[in-house]
Amino acid sequence: MPRTHRRTAVLAAAVVAVPLLLTGPATAAPPQEPDRPDAEELLVIGHRGAAGYRPEHTLASYELAARMGADYLEPDVVSTADGVLVTRHENEISGTTDVARHPEFADRRTTEVVDGVEVTGWFTEDFTLAELETLRAVERLPEAREENTLYDGLYRVPTLDEVLELREELSRELGREIGVYVETKHPTYFDGIGLSLEEPLLADLDEAGLDHEGAPVFLQSFETTNLRQLDEVVDVPLVQLVSPTGAPYDLVAAGDPRNYADLVSPEGLAEVAAYADGIGPDKNMVIPREADDTLGEPTSLVDDAHDAGLVVHPYTFRNENTFLPADLREGAAPDDYGRAIDEQLAFWATGIDGVFTDNPDTGVVSRELFEDEEAAA
Repeated sequence: MPRTHRRTAVLAAAVVAVPLLLTGPATAAPPQEPDRPDAEELLVIGHRGAAGYRPEHTLASYELAARMGADYLEPDVVSTADGVLVTRHENEISGTTDVARHPEFADRRTTEVVDGVEVTGWFTEDFTLAELETLRAVERLPEAREENTLYDGLYRVPTLDEVLELREELSRELGREIGVYVETKHPTYFDGIGLSLEEPLLADLDEAGLDHEGAPVFLQSFETTNLRQLDEVVDVPLVQLVSPTGAPYDLVAAGDPRNYADLVSPEGLAEVAAYADGIGPDKNMVIPREADDTLGEPTSLVDDAHDAGLVVHPYTFRNENTFLPADLREGAAPDDYGRAIDEQLAFWATGIDGVFTDNPDTGVVSRELFEDEEAAA
């Protein structure tokens, strides 16, 4: 049997474009502070915080996401050499920190095989927490987000503990429960080097009082084995991340021929529902692009997942032209803001249960517009 039930109603068909357009990266919170949605409502998940406005996976990014109205903050976690979980998009940190500017760490540059791929750079598992704390975050996508480079060098690499503490402080200050949506990165790789992610993750959640049913926590992974193991020991929802191509690396390492396409078939979704509560698909798996890169027609994935009792939280919604379908771009520059609200309205209409977005304020606006349209229908 599936571990959860889908939302009670599959939401209505496509919504026409509305004359609201974001023209640049605002940083103010929306005028109304939304209540935390219950299980039947739609979630706005601050992807790596508010990564459209601050260098990702920094306390500044997470804080801004909460103040913009995000319901959940999404930290990706990797391990240090001394077994502390820190928040980085990848364990290779040359693109998200100033490590290359630290001559004392020049000899740490190395090549590792991560999930079967050779990667050269600096890796969190080769640094103690004390060493990592001497580094500062930088913008990962400076070509698309030049404004964010203003904050390069200001913020430390935070620990998961610090993010959980920030969540508690902001929940108290803002008067609403803010959740965390934690992704374990490369769990098979970290298991193989003796730095398993799951045990310190559970310890951090326990210390923060977030290890119980009903806690504002989701745990997610692109792999399957760790989610099956977590299903035996946690009472918080689990989410299977899926990609348009490739396969979970734990299955690859075990010689299992299944890939992500198998996981999102009706039969595969039924298997996922035995250990998880939702799926996190690439948004193009929900509404693919046409050959000319315009937005196409929805697939059956949302309905199939709901039929299996799984919620659907697609990734990643961003405001810049370079990330939008061709028919929703505005202006000539890749970093100009396009019609991101229109894109999100089309996705809300498929019946998805939440969005991962680098721009939480845009997600809040699109959700409010969609709910207003639904109420008026």
